[in-house]
Amino acid sequence: MIYEVRGDILLSHAQVIAHGVAPDDYFNQGLALSLGEQWPAMVKDFRHFCHAAQPKSGDAWVWSGAMSKRIINLLTHEALHSQGSGPGRARTEYVDHALRELRYLLEYDRFASLALPRLATGAGGLDWDAVRPLVTHHLGELGLPIYIYTHYEKGIQAVEPRQ
Repeated sequence: MIYEVRGDILLSHAQVIAHGVAPDDYFNQGLALSLGEQWPAMVKDFRHFCHAAQPKSGDAWVWSGAMSKRIINLLTHEALHSQGSGPGRARTEYVDHALRELRYLLEYDRFASLALPRLATGAGGLDWDAVRPLVTHHLGELGLPIYIYTHYEKGIQAVEPRQ
């Protein structure tokens, strides 16, 4: 079941947080920056993963952190073009493929709950009205609570209904 909530996704009780990044992302803006500040080891591990695996846009990578928190990095953006620049633009075909990967990961690993921002709409530049139907299509029928953080409110715990 999909629930739209308001609050700070970093305070979510969901087992998994997923967010959009670019291959070789520097985690220097938006939610990626906040996640990198919270879990700097994830950024280091992501860079190692990108160097070793050379993932493509549309892929997904799972990071396991302290206290059973998992972060799924969805490669929804184009690859970076130059050192230190922000992520490339997101594309709906990358979002579509990454959400397909996310669904597989959620089903295969039997995760209990997911928190997701308005994917690819910040630094990615996509319109939420174009992304929302993709999220509903790929994740809407899963038997776990999915909390979409539609409005960011720093330091505010969202009300996350349980199934």
